Amino acid sequence: MPSFRTVRPVPHSPSQMFDLVADVERYPEFVPLCESLRVRRRSQSGEGIESLVADMSVGYKAIRESFTSRVTLDRARLRIDVEYVDGPFRYLENRWVFRSTSGGSEIDFHINYEFRNFALGLLMGAMFDRAFRKFTTAFEERARDIYGAA
Repeated sequence: MPSFRTVRPVPHSPSQMFDLVADVERYPEFVPLCESLRVRRRSQSGEGIESLVADMSVGYKAIRESFTSRVTLDRARLRIDVEYVDGPFRYLENRWVFRSTSGGSEIDFHINYEFRNFALGLLMGAMFDRAFRKFTTAFEERARDIYGAA
């Protein structure tokens, strides 16, 4: 099963980075391969955890796919968990954790996935792998645009 993990330091606070990643409606503006994102439903739990269900469309050249995910935003723990609901994957899970450091914060991003269709996995797998490797860079650049340089 393909997976990718990176831990990167950034000069912004954990709460700033959490807010940036939690703002999923803005992903089409800067996230690689993301063409559209629509939040279907939002709900709040008693513990201050927000959950949402979102549809994301991704594409590269002539290839287009859409999938649905459940996103859990846990502000108290500075953690975002994404669970696959429906689409072309057999499995998709990703996690963001934001930790405070002396110079700002550390972003811990992890994703693992498997396409349901073997041929689609071969066709899109390398493209997804490259895109995931650019994810944290895209968020770092977005933070710089929104919050400025450190």
